[in-house]
Amino acid sequence: MKYDILHETVYSYESPVVLSQQLLHLTPRVVDFQRLGAHRIEVQPAPAETSTRDDYFGNPVTQIMLAAPHASLTVHTRSSVEVLARKIPSASEPWEQARDRLRAGGGDRVSQALLEPMQFIYESPHIEFFRDLAAYAEPSFGKERDLLAATLDFTRRIHADFTFDPKATSVSTPLREVLAKRRGVCQDYAHFMTGCLRMLGLPARYVSGYIQTTPPPGKPRLIGADASHAWVSVYCGGAGGNAVWVDFDPTNNMLVGEQHITLAWGRDFSDVTPMRGVILGGGEQELEVRVTVTPQ
Repeated sequence: MKYDILHETVYSYESPVVLSQQLLHLTPRVVDFQRLGAHRIEVQPAPAETSTRDDYFGNPVTQIMLAAPHASLTVHTRSSVEVLARKIPSASEPWEQARDRLRAGGGDRVSQALLEPMQFIYESPHIEFFRDLAAYAEPSFGKERDLLAATLDFTRRIHADFTFDPKATSVSTPLREVLAKRRGVCQDYAHFMTGCLRMLGLPARYVSGYIQTTPPPGKPRLIGADASHAWVSVYCGGAGGNAVWVDFDPTNNMLVGEQHITLAWGRDFSDVTPMRGVILGGGEQELEVRVTVTPQ
């Protein structure tokens, strides 16, 4: 699938902002299942300084600095992306085996290949560990159950138990409250699923991106369109180079495929916030975000 993506962000300030520094995660990643064509970020007012780099997780980021007073800040991002079919294994190893390999660690050749997934088994700013997370996940992860099958079942259970409700939570809502309410948005679904998997000792990373806005004829509209979307990438076992990451969308109860466009991944939302920064002045502010994903 090929897509044209428009991501518009507008900040309106109560009083002029004298200085603004912003970090943008708005450039889609280039990976084996995704190609980036034309890409442009337009900022108004024009920034005094602009730089690009990759962050710790390999996500492309753009850093801007505005030094002139301004009452609003507008960022328009336009991207053309081609999403290819992903290689998803038909089966994987028992989930306990994948967990135990990570726990064993060590300095041999296989363990060196596990250094990258091992950093996604710990707590992070938005994901606090508590026993109820593991208790919720355990029914899906029976003894010696295939990791891929268990995670698919777990995805289905979250989708069935939780209600999509944009008014139920905010960016700072803790996982304990998400579990108690069983309501929230795609960010909450992804944080919750990630926390549960990590509590079991399984590497899981938080992925931000977009989802196709207009469904194919006869197909239902997916939840999360018209905004940034979020899902979970799970390390599905296998020693050394045979291991793969498989992405799951608990908000829509599906494996992530050609209708998902990947922006960035990290430990949780704090690592991949589409736009984050600091300002001097401004007072109260209003934020408006619009996303349009159009199949070519």
